[in-house]
Amino acid sequence: MTATATGFLELTGVSKRYNDTVVLKDLDISIGQGEFISLIGPSGSGKTTTLRIIAGLEMPTAGSIAVDGRDITALLPNERGFGMVFQHFALFPHLDVYQNVAYGLKVRGDSKPEIEREVLPMLDRIGLRPLANRKISELSGGQRQRVGIARALIVRPKLLLLDEPTGSLDTKLKLAMQTELKALHEESGLTFIHVTHNQSEALALANRVYVMNDGRIEQQGSPSQVYRYPATRFVADFVGRNNLIDGEIDGAVFRSPLGSFPVGGAGRALPRGACTAVIRADSVQVGPAPEGAAAIQAPLDALEYAGSMVTWFFGGGVMTDVSTDESAGLEPKIGKTYTVWWDPNNVHYLSADGTSSQGG
Repeated sequence: MTATATGFLELTGVSKRYNDTVVLKDLDISIGQGEFISLIGPSGSGKTTTLRIIAGLEMPTAGSIAVDGRDITALLPNERGFGMVFQHFALFPHLDVYQNVAYGLKVRGDSKPEIEREVLPMLDRIGLRPLANRKISELSGGQRQRVGIARALIVRPKLLLLDEPTGSLDTKLKLAMQTELKALHEESGLTFIHVTHNQSEALALANRVYVMNDGRIEQQGSPSQVYRYPATRFVADFVGRNNLIDGEIDGAVFRSPLGSFPVGGAGRALPRGACTAVIRADSVQVGPAPEGAAAIQAPLDALEYAGSMVTWFFGGGVMTDVSTDESAGLEPKIGKTYTVWWDPNNVHYLSADGTSSQGG
């Protein structure tokens, strides 16, 4: 579901300080009804603190939080009407699947027939009705996570907060859970706010991504915008796999320690001066360079195999992602010199003053 309105959830000037340590610095975040938002960043960037402040588990040192124009900054977690799913599930081990999912309804005071009318369809929805009477300790990690999500959704929250929801799962279960989360978001129409250090997961799930660093928002935008057009050097280094080449724009030429290359696309609009060329690893090619390409001769320093892809690392700090089959055809040999090239129009430039060649 795509958001049709803005400002459903507003964080205005939110800061958080622990004694002399500043964790969040004047955050302004506006989230529309029905969006799937991901907060990503390295450890210590402030993303989990932001989620906890939205949930009411932490109080901001300054700033406010509003939902539908109503200030909720001082409300307790149970007064906000939000659902939350934790990385380590936080389920009740002495209760079975049915009782865990029903817990919120029971606390709310719903009758047994009312609870049954809600819980059984929810268990069908997550594929766990046959396991309704099974203890939590008897479930797999993926099944426990689905119970946690069902328990959060059963009370029909205004929005769902997800704290590293796949962090405890293996790779296969992560992918399955990502598919389920996306489907649940589409079906429910709820606003999802998702915290993760896994950028691939964030880019796959979210409608919009906030990249956090040192308690601030470095960039926000669609996954495609953030991936293709990083606004700062930090984002370029953190999101995706990018080659960062420092140099300077001199008219229609980019000069760097690796050589001088033609400037293409939106980079031509940048002023003369120091800048960084950002080239995605999947935009770099190995082999004969076509006319007009930017090309270097570089020795192969190392190879890294990851599933169907092989990353080639060359002297000069350039890397490229090559499919396993294509890599085998190129016969990689450490120490051998190869022609490495890229299309100048696929380069994104960041000037020294933070100006982006895409205006990001």
